[in-house]
Amino acid sequence: MTSLLIKLFIKSPRDTSSPVVRRAYGTLVSVVGIILNLLLAAGKFTVGFLFGAISVQADAVNNLSDAGSQIISLVTFKLAAKPADRNHPFGHARIEYVASMIVSFLVLLVGWELLSGSVDKILHPAATVFSWVSVAVLAVSVLVKLWLCIFNRKIAKKIDSSVMRATSADSLSDAGATLAVLIATLIYRFTGFDPDAYMGILVALLILWAGVKILIDTKNSILGEKPSKETVAVIEAMVEEFRDRGAIGIHDLVVHNYGPGRVMASLHVEVDGDADIYASHDMADLIERRLGVECGIEATVHMDPIAIRDPRVSELKAFAEAIMLEVDDRLRLHDFRIVPGETHTNLIFDIAAPFELAMSGADLRSLVADTIHRRNNHLFAVITVDRV
Repeated sequence: MTSLLIKLFIKSPRDTSSPVVRRAYGTLVSVVGIILNLLLAAGKFTVGFLFGAISVQADAVNNLSDAGSQIISLVTFKLAAKPADRNHPFGHARIEYVASMIVSFLVLLVGWELLSGSVDKILHPAATVFSWVSVAVLAVSVLVKLWLCIFNRKIAKKIDSSVMRATSADSLSDAGATLAVLIATLIYRFTGFDPDAYMGILVALLILWAGVKILIDTKNSILGEKPSKETVAVIEAMVEEFRDRGAIGIHDLVVHNYGPGRVMASLHVEVDGDADIYASHDMADLIERRLGVECGIEATVHMDPIAIRDPRVSELKAFAEAIMLEVDDRLRLHDFRIVPGETHTNLIFDIAAPFELAMSGADLRSLVADTIHRRNNHLFAVITVDRV
């Protein structure tokens, strides 16, 4: 079904980096979701009202909120497709993250309302009337929601959409919630015990959990998170390909995600300080170009010249590195250079320290610099600490 819908409504479906194609995918998924959720809401409202099943009515409200979420998604993809402008030079793709957060708030609101209504029914019981019509509506709803979950997940993977991932997770929790209501209805039919309100609480908790999960995932995207291992590996592999042209190492890699299809990176590539500067610069340009064309990453490469043939530099680097590793073996040294003088020599370098290291950057600098000077009072260390 997914393949058929894509074939019928998406032109150039493989060109997922195109804002126009992304918008077409977003429109397709949103329209399908709106139609199906409105139909489910109408059916459940009718059945729940006629037979006094609060959990079914609450499930209908959930479907109605899902339709609202899909409307938000529809508007979001239209906004995200807008090109960059003077006020938004990196485009508008991050609007998807904002929309995902709005969806999470709607899900949490629905969960809270359902929880309140279920508790109220426990305190003020009302009779529920069994109907096989209710069973049929709920069973169809479970199947439809499972299909919507798979549908959104497939499209989300194709176009890397956080909104669709959030909608997929919401649909899966909805399927579980509706299944719980269906089970409660069948228990009432065959045992006479009415667990409607208690199942309503269970459904509410499932919905609240889904909302919290979407909120956490979206929060990380908005605040910024470390690049994926796959992205780091791709960049490192690209630099490694240029080792025979003078690329010695890589550090200070920073990756910014401005939304799907808009990844920017900056990195420092160590080069031989005695090499031809024009050749090194040409290599950096080639790395930038290939990362852009082959990986879709807009990169800025900074060259760090290092002395690889000076035995004095190598000796002092090993000396400083040994002291640094005495502090913590997770520390890494880079950008090492020296400024020799008649009375003293400055060792200038960066230390890459993990965020998990409890010691502050200032304390780490002082400890390493003081240890170096104490062991050789002709040496002074000028240290920059990077958290990685």
